[in-house]
Amino acid sequence: MRSIWNGAISFGLVSIPIKLVNATESHSVSFRQIHLEDGGRIRYRKVCELEDREVTQGEIGKAYEDADGTMIPITDDDLAALPIPTAKTIEIEGFVPAESVDPLQVDAAYYLAANGVPAAKPYTLLREALKRSGKVAICKFALRGRERLGMLRVVDDVLAMHALLWPDEIRTTEGVAPDTGVTVRDKELDLADALMDTLGEVDLASLHDDYREAVEELIAAKASGEEPPSIPAPAPGGKVLDLMAALEKSVREAKESRGEEVAEVAPMRSRPTPKQPTGKKSTATTKTAAPSAAAKKSTAKSTAKKTTAGKTAEKKSAEKKSTAKKTTAKKTTAKKTPSRKRSA
Repeated sequence: MRSIWNGAISFGLVSIPIKLVNATESHSVSFRQIHLEDGGRIRYRKVCELEDREVTQGEIGKAYEDADGTMIPITDDDLAALPIPTAKTIEIEGFVPAESVDPLQVDAAYYLAANGVPAAKPYTLLREALKRSGKVAICKFALRGRERLGMLRVVDDVLAMHALLWPDEIRTTEGVAPDTGVTVRDKELDLADALMDTLGEVDLASLHDDYREAVEELIAAKASGEEPPSIPAPAPGGKVLDLMAALEKSVREAKESRGEEVAEVAPMRSRPTPKQPTGKKSTATTKTAAPSAAAKKSTAKSTAKKTTAGKTAEKKSAEKKSTAKKTTAKKTTAKKTPSRKRSA
């Protein structure tokens, strides 16, 4: 790996000569711009606006554009004269727990290689000290024309440095969260937990760039004059009308994809009793059940008739009692009337 920066780590009074190399690389497929009519390359030429001519790299410098459009030339000597102690030194500011660094701040990654035999001992000392403390070192360094914040940590037996964004470069989350208040039920959280457990952990080393592979297959097919491979379109995602149903289906599909036995996740709401499967047993049951239903109807009719007859008998009995009471009352009145006349 080619070094992109040479300097030293300043660890108190200890200086560790190092070389900085990129820890990551891009595997994305790059394209060139062409003229569609004849396939010619489209190139960008560096032209001076005042002279209207193309200039070489040696004739190009840098300048700062003022608000009114005025160009203020800045030379490499001007920048080199600035009092920046981190121009050739990675200055360690202190040590913090790794979890205290917000992942939003993490930017590019580099490996730090010991530069020469004398650097091996102090390099190993810092590496082992970081290992034993379980902390990371926060540092400052200058790269590509500006001072940056960094974090040193141990990867295998190598010191790695992550460039960090300055705290004021991280935007706030204001206005990003949903405006309306949303209430999540415990049952929904339970299903979300079940889905997370079903998906389980993932081996990052097993993941790969499907899109890049598809692009490479497309290029290879076109280069050999073959028909580009057809890639099935992803299934369109429907609107989530029922969050519970969507969660249950997700858990079910995740289990099926892993070859696990799919069982009912949880009885979230009352469901109708499933019908019996069709077959010989079902037919026999249906035939037996039919007379039973007829018998029930016959029994119900018989009961209804008995009830009606009972009610009619009770009604007649009540009418007889009422008539008997009226007759008795008339007789009593007839007896009492003569006695009143005699007393008069």
